[in-house]
Amino acid sequence: MTTIKDSVHDHISVDGVAEDLLDTGPVQRLRRVAQLGTVKLVYPSANHTRFEHSLGVYHLADRALDSLGVEGVEAERVRAAALLHDIGHAPFSHNVEELIHRHTGLYHDDVTDLLVDTEVGEVLLDHDLDPERIAGLIAGKGQYGQLVSGELDVDRMDYLVRDAHHTGVPYGTIDHERLVRELTFADGDLVLDEGNVQTAESLLMARALMTPTVYAHPVARISKAMLRRATERLLATPDISAERVRRMDDHDLIAALRMTPETETFADRYDRRDLFKRAVWAEYDDTPESLREADHEAIRELEADIAARAEVSPADVVLDVPAEPSMTESTSEVLVGAEVRRLGDHSPLVTALRTARKQQWRMGVYTVADATDRVGTAAVDVLGLDIDGTLVSDVRQRVHATLDEFGADPAGAGE
Repeated sequence: MTTIKDSVHDHISVDGVAEDLLDTGPVQRLRRVAQLGTVKLVYPSANHTRFEHSLGVYHLADRALDSLGVEGVEAERVRAAALLHDIGHAPFSHNVEELIHRHTGLYHDDVTDLLVDTEVGEVLLDHDLDPERIAGLIAGKGQYGQLVSGELDVDRMDYLVRDAHHTGVPYGTIDHERLVRELTFADGDLVLDEGNVQTAESLLMARALMTPTVYAHPVARISKAMLRRATERLLATPDISAERVRRMDDHDLIAALRMTPETETFADRYDRRDLFKRAVWAEYDDTPESLREADHEAIRELEADIAARAEVSPADVVLDVPAEPSMTESTSEVLVGAEVRRLGDHSPLVTALRTARKQQWRMGVYTVADATDRVGTAAVDVLGLDIDGTLVSDVRQRVHATLDEFGADPAGAGE
């Protein structure tokens, strides 16, 4: 047995198949993949990695299995899946995942190719565990796959608490010990036991508060968008494939960007934290539906049109359109009077949080600092934004000036 000191869960005991998996290359690679990608440019202490998060998920899965009374081979499968659940992540975690998916058809939880006929697969087979079955659990398949990837999974429980701890933002603090203890199965579905509606709501509330403050912080959004664009240019060169990028770590990717003429400018900007600025920051209802649903190619064409009209280089305009606001956690199920109910159908808090999620949604147009006015004006026209002809960047500047009078932090948090 190996005992590891953890910043969140104190001591984590690792044994069995998980102990043997620890020193495999794909698991150790996670030490070099930042849990929050470029968020460390906002919160300097957010340097935690996918490795420690995977240990935390393993620990919570182990606690949940004990509480549920699951033992033997089934428990070992879940423990292995919990430790391995993030080995499919590309560099900088989710930041370039959609880009990699466009080229490979794989998301981070599609890991069969990383488990079958590999070093990791050999360890699993040595413990009489089927690699393909473990891959299925990581993808959330089957009754016990819900523990690893579902609406009440231990993955979410760990990352909310861990991200809050390392950013210093208190909103992700949840009672993960009670959440793990109160998990149960009802007709094969993972649910929270009776009397835990508020416990489920706390998970929902934490996610809703952490999103605008950490995961979708404006500076994090800009840096992620710039990284995606640079990686896209990298993949357009003949020597780098999406499959190769998928298996890089953060340092590998930045090094590749530095050594490629088409992307070295971004690498220099990243090293100096010299990021683009917001030219437009538009709310959901001010953004045309056609733009919210635009595909990758349409977005690129719109960027080119904005750049041409503003007379700047196409490389200096980034159009950042988030996915439609959603709250999948609201489908979590809770026992209420011995009846299984969806949290979204029982909790009035869910309706309020859904409204808040929509109000938090922003479409961004980013560019170099000395071109924000020109690009903002061009973007309002090209994109058909309904903001009364006033650039959101202008409004932001006035809000910043007002907040500065009161000594408030206009960014909301972080640098």
